[in-house]
This record gives sequence, structure tokens and C-alpha cells, in this order.
Amino acid sequence: MATETTSALGSDLGLTPDDLIEMYTLMAITRAVDERMWILNRAGKIPFVISGQGHEGAQVAIAYGLRKGHDWMVPYYRSVASLITFGMSPREIMLAQFARGVDPSSGGRQMPGHYGIADRNILSVSSPVATQVLHATGIAYAAKLRKTGQVAITYLGEGSSNQGDFHEALNFAGIHKLPVIFVVENNGYAISVPMSLQSAVEDIAVRGAGYGMPGVICDGVDVLACYRAGRDAIERARSGEGPTLIEAKVTRMTAHSSDDQQTKYRSADELESEKGRDPLPRFRDQLREAGILDEAAEARILEESRKVVEDSTDWAEAQVDPDPATAQLHVYADAPPARMDDPLWRSERFMGDGGPLRDESGS
Repeated sequence: MATETTSALGSDLGLTPDDLIEMYTLMAITRAVDERMWILNRAGKIPFVISGQGHEGAQVAIAYGLRKGHDWMVPYYRSVASLITFGMSPREIMLAQFARGVDPSSGGRQMPGHYGIADRNILSVSSPVATQVLHATGIAYAAKLRKTGQVAITYLGEGSSNQGDFHEALNFAGIHKLPVIFVVENNGYAISVPMSLQSAVEDIAVRGAGYGMPGVICDGVDVLACYRAGRDAIERARSGEGPTLIEAKVTRMTAHSSDDQQTKYRSADELESEKGRDPLPRFRDQLREAGILDEAAEARILEESRKVVEDSTDWAEAQVDPDPATAQLHVYADAPPARMDDPLWRSERFMGDGGPLRDESGS
């Protein structure tokens, strides 16, 4: 039974014990999915992993107050926890990793980490970093013009905040008071470049003032502090007060990606110290102390996470690869060029000395 202490935890934020358990469960499932991705990569089954371990607390908490199916999310490549919180399933995440034909993000056409589902208002990531910030700003502008009451949220790393796209987006959003939230997940490294060599200011959030919006800093290990920052930004955006820049100070518990070796540029002491900033055990201990999470409940959550990962992995791996004949779909506005197995493509007109695309004159 919930004690007086239990009811106090999160109550000032309007969160119930069930909310807190759900948030912890989302974090645990995401961590399990991420860990499985690394195993699959090392086994040669998926080509690439870009991890969100250490980011889960901030991602789940900030996204938790959004309205699924109504608001918009424009993620970045580490946003697995945000996406699962917003309604993307672990099965769908794994489909993107395996690049299967039924992958809702791209039908297996994009590299892993490029998530998006149009009918759930999740816009696919564009590979050049920070371009997604402009896309979210455009969505927010449309929502304001249409008076839909929608909020757009987008994510990026602190390295991306040094791109011109970031500043253009914040400037436009500030001028027009758009319902958009910019979340910078600052893990201290832009691949191998430390924060001290990326920015002349210690906190990215201070840049918000230059564009007429609040700049909020939150400890990415403190789940409730991150929830508060997200809730306030969502309320501000929805009420017409404009955008917010949130900087979550998170830790990167893994290398930048499966192709990176962070021991080349991070000391053993630094990596060891970062283990203390893991949001998952920190939030678990907080829930235990409040009497919300006991050993039996934790065991159930861990077992649920294990089953979810096994199910999503086995199911996604069993799906078929994309049909090569569809490779050119969504590339051309009109009908794609003839396929190589098309008789017209193999005719003399297309396969003569002038090459496959020569015209009637042979030029």
C-alpha cells in the first residue's frame, strides 16, 4: 500500500505511483533493447548501433507529458527511449535495425537510427545533423497557422547545436513564438570532441536568451527534474507562449557508435566515474526509498523487459528483406526508371553503345 512518503514522490508534478512505475519500465525496456542491439551488432546480424545508454531518464521523462497521436516528435539517432515513450514499439525499433521490408521507418531503406512513422506523427531523421531542428520548427509553424494545439519536440546532441540549422531554427521559432521544444542532450562529446572544444559557453541553454526563449538546464540523471522541464515546456508551447530550449546534462555510457572506440580519447578514470551517472539505477533507488518499487515489482519489470526484447528480436529477424525491385520507390516524384529486369530496359534502345539511358539518336 502506498505510504504518505510514497504519495509525496512526484505528487507536486501531478505524477502518481503508477506513472513513476511506467516511466521506470520504459527506461528498463529501452536499456534492454539497446543492450541487445550491441549483441546483434557484434554477432554480425545488424550493421550499426548508435546508443542511448545514459540518456534514457531524460528522454522518457521529457516525452512523458506529450499527447500520443496528436503532438509531433522529430527525433535524432539516440532517441529510442523518447520514441518508445511516444508510442513506437520495440518490434518497430528492431525492424529498423534489421532493415526488414515491413520496417515502418523506411522499409529497410535507411541506416539504423533513422526512425519515423508518419501516421503517429514521428518524422524521420535526416542524416545531416541538426537538420531535424528546422523540420520541427516548420511543423510547429504549420500547427500554429492551423490552430491545431499541437506541440512539436525535437532532439539533438550538444555538438549539433553548433550547426547553423540550430540557430536558424531557434531564431525563427522565437520570432513567431512557435509551439516547439528543442531538447539538447549534452553528453559532453561530439563523437570524440569534448565540450570544451565545441563551445565557448559551458551551458548550451544560455543560448535560448538570444532568441527570446527560456533556456532550461536539467540534470539528465534526475528523472523528476527532467519531467518538470518537459511538462513546463509543453504547457508553455500549448498555451501559445512559444518555444523552450532544454539542455539535459546526460552521460554517454557507451562509445559514440559501434564504429567508435572511446578509450582512445576518454581516460579509464573518466569512464569509471560516469558509471555513477546511470539514470536507471538512480531512479530505481529513488523509487525503492519512496516505497513504490519493491523486489517483486522490480523482478516483474526485468522479466517483462527480457520478454519484450526476445519477442522483438525474434519477430523482427523473421521478417523478410525488402524486395530489390522496390529500391527506387520514394526516390523519384514520378514513376521510377525501368527496372533491370524490365524488357524495355534490356532493349537495344537502352543497352546499346550509348549506355542504358541513350536517346533515339544515340547521343
